[in-house]
Amino acid sequence: MSLHVFTNIKTLVNVREESHILSGSGMAELPLINNAYLLVENGLITGYGEMKNLDTLYQERGAVTDVKGQMILPSWCDSHTHLVFAGTRECEFVNRIKGMSYAQIATEGGGILNSAKKLHETTEEELFIQAWKRLEEVSMLGTGAIEIKSGYGLTVEDELKILRVIKKLKERSAISIKSTFLGAHTYPLAYREDHKGYIDKIINEMLPVIANENLADYIDVFCEEGFFSADETVTICKAGMKYGLKPKLHVNQLNSIGGIEAGIKLGAVSLDHLEVLTDKEINLLSGKTIASDTGAQRWNGLCTLLPTAAFFLAMPLQPARKLIDNGCSVALASDYNPGSSPSGNMNFVISLSCIQMKMFPEEAINAATLNGAYAMGLGDQLGSITRGKRANLIITKQIPSIAYLPYSFGTDLIDQVMIGGEFITSKIAQVY
Repeated sequence: MSLHVFTNIKTLVNVREESHILSGSGMAELPLINNAYLLVENGLITGYGEMKNLDTLYQERGAVTDVKGQMILPSWCDSHTHLVFAGTRECEFVNRIKGMSYAQIATEGGGILNSAKKLHETTEEELFIQAWKRLEEVSMLGTGAIEIKSGYGLTVEDELKILRVIKKLKERSAISIKSTFLGAHTYPLAYREDHKGYIDKIINEMLPVIANENLADYIDVFCEEGFFSADETVTICKAGMKYGLKPKLHVNQLNSIGGIEAGIKLGAVSLDHLEVLTDKEINLLSGKTIASDTGAQRWNGLCTLLPTAAFFLAMPLQPARKLIDNGCSVALASDYNPGSSPSGNMNFVISLSCIQMKMFPEEAINAATLNGAYAMGLGDQLGSITRGKRANLIITKQIPSIAYLPYSFGTDLIDQVMIGGEFITSKIAQVY
């Protein structure tokens, strides 16, 4: 039996005997234990409490780490990324500086289509190596669970290539990974005027193979003007749901076109982006009202906000304060992708959420840990310091308070990261 004992923890963060999705005012409740100890056995959290109550027998039996005034919190759970992609798109970044909009770039063959072209030209092996490097990078920044989407393939062959890379990452990485099929990211050029033809390809050619090879946990659609309508979203998701894929949807990033109503109708696990919201939609998200045409009960899913995408595109950020004050459940994620959020640094996500979206530090930490875990179906395994959950932990450097994490936004405040009870180090060389 492997036993690890952390002693003299300045503050043990997000300690819960039981856990559940947090919403509204509950998101500001962040249980702490000061001057604490933590027990990790065989990769799981098995005990914690104040130092004065630590049985000395544990220190005699296990490996002891005296953290000397540092803090420990659960690792970040990044529930929305596009981490498997080929190459970068800094040329588009420069074009936006020169005045081109995201929509203009996409119309001229940039954006998602640009990434799809690069991915088509990249081998599965090289794609895996690129993704592994990014995965290692974010794990060293404190991410212990991550969702990864396809969507840069847009052909049967290339969508499957991405999903097989994600499956290989799952098999080789200690990080908890969830896979999402996003074949409905945009329409390939050949199907711009034949939406039904591409949707049929998704339903009849992609989904059966994905199900047969167990390549995805969720299904996603980019529900947006110029991409997929609300009705098309429902059609695609219902087809995926027949194979056991639960919906997690891109909605309301640029326009309000009925994506929220569609997501509620489908019982989506999370509705993501939400930069553009009406008061009516906020009431639907909070469960205060029911849309008469959804045929669904009040929604109890998660609003996943991606502030670094809005920041990078110079768009207004999501109305996090209004969502929380209206009783919604909010998660935070990085949207790591080459076009609109080329960073998986969840520490910056948390800082930006506090600085620009007016979230309290406690809310942001809960949104990036416990609620993020639930947005991936991992709430019973990760996201809080709870007995029986995996020991995916961040050990901070010596900092004065929890609020210092978002406050000191440009500083690396992580001393060590533990995944599954093991301290992590770079293993990039092992994949070559």
